[in-house]
Amino acid sequence: MKVCFVVQRYGLEVNGGAEAYARQVAEHMVALGGHEVHVATTKAIDYVTWNNEYTINEEELNGVTIHRFKVVRPRNQETFNRLSARVLTTPTSKAEQEIWMQRQGPESPELVDFVKNSHDIFDCFIFVCYLYYTTYFAMSHVKDKAIFIPTAHEERPIHLDIFADMFKWPAAFYYNTVEEKTLTNKLFDVKGKPDNDGKGGVGVELPSGIDADGFKSKYNLDNFMVYVGRIDENKCCPELFRYFAEYKKRNPNSTLKLVLMGKEIIEVPKRDDIVSLGFVSEEDKYSGIAASRFLVLPSKFESLSIVVLEAMALGKPVLVSGDCDVLAGHCVRSNAGLYYFGYLEFEACINYLVSHDLENKLMGQNGIEYVARDYSWPELIKGYERLIEKVIRRK
Repeated sequence: MKVCFVVQRYGLEVNGGAEAYARQVAEHMVALGGHEVHVATTKAIDYVTWNNEYTINEEELNGVTIHRFKVVRPRNQETFNRLSARVLTTPTSKAEQEIWMQRQGPESPELVDFVKNSHDIFDCFIFVCYLYYTTYFAMSHVKDKAIFIPTAHEERPIHLDIFADMFKWPAAFYYNTVEEKTLTNKLFDVKGKPDNDGKGGVGVELPSGIDADGFKSKYNLDNFMVYVGRIDENKCCPELFRYFAEYKKRNPNSTLKLVLMGKEIIEVPKRDDIVSLGFVSEEDKYSGIAASRFLVLPSKFESLSIVVLEAMALGKPVLVSGDCDVLAGHCVRSNAGLYYFGYLEFEACINYLVSHDLENKLMGQNGIEYVARDYSWPELIKGYERLIEKVIRRK
């Protein structure tokens, strides 16, 4: 099969869940399926500005051919935030919403033209993430060959009128979780569209060389919970900081620290018990999770969460927001973590996790088994192949 992924950013230097997901799937389609895989993407690395940082137009990475296109309008975050405040909170026309989508970016007419002109070259186009220019303005040109991975979750933008139209375009859907499929079917008319029944996601392959003790020694850390990802308001990090500060105030004898691994988009509180390591290597990421007491993820807006699956594969319990159906669903199906609503439950969950070593070990083992059972790359790639074959047969 000859497949083209369409995604807003792509590359080893890109830090983002949907983008990392796209890269892993593309590379495993080459390695396990022997398919010819291309990616249409932009030259941006930073998702805030969309500045053109990659200089090479075409390159190969781990067997995948990457076509990079220029972003014509970098995003001014202050201006865009003002526009979003109006579009997402007051009634607006579809024309105004399309302007919002252009400003959301990354705006790359050359990428759209590439997809349009490549219709007859590829067996299918796999669009990753509903929220960006690259999906909205390119998918309409290849509807009959489009497989859509919406990475949908409950948030304001998904209720815009333009998406009611866009979700009618693709030939098939690939959902990362049952919760994502349920939400999509609730919000949009997708009846009769082939899909993978919500049995998707990514395979989890742990690298060699994970060194929990080495991580503790390197950073002079011992008793800590860990957060991995962008340190951003959209990931509910301000709430995490408030909750952690309140926890330490109400539990003054606790020596627990909060360790952050990820790019700082917002300011991190200056506290001795909050340690921000910035963007770390893959080796340090895995070693840091392995060294922690548990992983914490406060985000209310996730469509899969690779880092939760990685923590489970490492035998670590997870503590997540119950306001995110996907994250709570992982905990329920795996019995490998806890979820909370509000501060008091957050505190109770932490106190349980730091005082029940046997139960922690049992949750850790449950997580290992859950990931091994449901997130195997060979089975996931077979699922993609079955869906692509359905699209080819429908044409």
